Amino acid sequence: MDAATIDQIRLNFNAQGLFVINAAIGLMMFGVALDLKLEDFRRIIISPKAPGIGLIAQFILLPALTFLLTLVLRPQPSIALGMILVASCPGGNLSNIITYLAKGNCAVSISMTAVSTAAAIFMTPLNLSFWGSLNPDTAVILKAVSLSPMDVFTTIFFILGIPLVAGLTLSRYFPFLADKVRKPFKIFSLIFFIVIVIGALAANWAIFIQVVGVVMLIVLLHNALALNLGYWSGRVTGLPEFDCRAVCIEVGIQNSALGLVLVFNFFGGLGGMAILVAWWGIWHIIAGLITAFIFTRRPLPALQEG
Repeated sequence: MDAATIDQIRLNFNAQGLFVINAAIGLMMFGVALDLKLEDFRRIIISPKAPGIGLIAQFILLPALTFLLTLVLRPQPSIALGMILVASCPGGNLSNIITYLAKGNCAVSISMTAVSTAAAIFMTPLNLSFWGSLNPDTAVILKAVSLSPMDVFTTIFFILGIPLVAGLTLSRYFPFLADKVRKPFKIFSLIFFIVIVIGALAANWAIFIQVVGVVMLIVLLHNALALNLGYWSGRVTGLPEFDCRAVCIEVGIQNSALGLVLVFNFFGGLGGMAILVAWWGIWHIIAGLITAFIFTRRPLPALQEG
């Protein structure tokens, strides 16, 4: 398949369909927020080194290195913009679970999830617009859709910011009710995440089959870059292994469901972007579990455990 074909494919959603998708991810983020507490935000002020290093890797280094990777690999423009979009998203809602399986510092992971989700309201549109406009190939797409960072900010504020505040408020002032709805929302989050990813791939299945080799290779390299960036950012700056594992997973697990929502809302379901982001949503879980397994084969120093 040539570049022109995949870059012209669109998934069309009517206004009602987009509303349902936006509402669903808003509910998913509300479920994520039920697991967060104000202490998770305060922790980054009290012990800022590990989550701070992780957030720099996630929101500054990863988008920059992703931009360079698009210049090196030169994929189809829509796939390249999908890579930049994924790198601009905050940590995914499965990162805390995978960090636990990897015997990493769950407190660092949860703090990073909390702060990155809030910061994404500003950083995701900023990174997408900035790095996307620097690559001549992806800049054409941004210009064609007249992407406004303010419009992206507004959308992310409604589907991330408001559910985040609502979940934190319920958890703090109505803990009994939060405990009752937490598990159902976790189940919903997982099911919805799977449905939206499978739906995006199914709608593009004929195209996906034709470009699957390229997309799988690109996502494998991109995700490996993210995981290694997180881990080695911690190692180079002297973080203990316990923290390095958390930062590794948090940087390597991105909120691809948010990425797909942005593809549908602002890029008309652009084929290359949708395929790349949807496959990332599948692969980063597989890669995260493999990474966790590798970590569990390497015992932590006694002082860092638990």
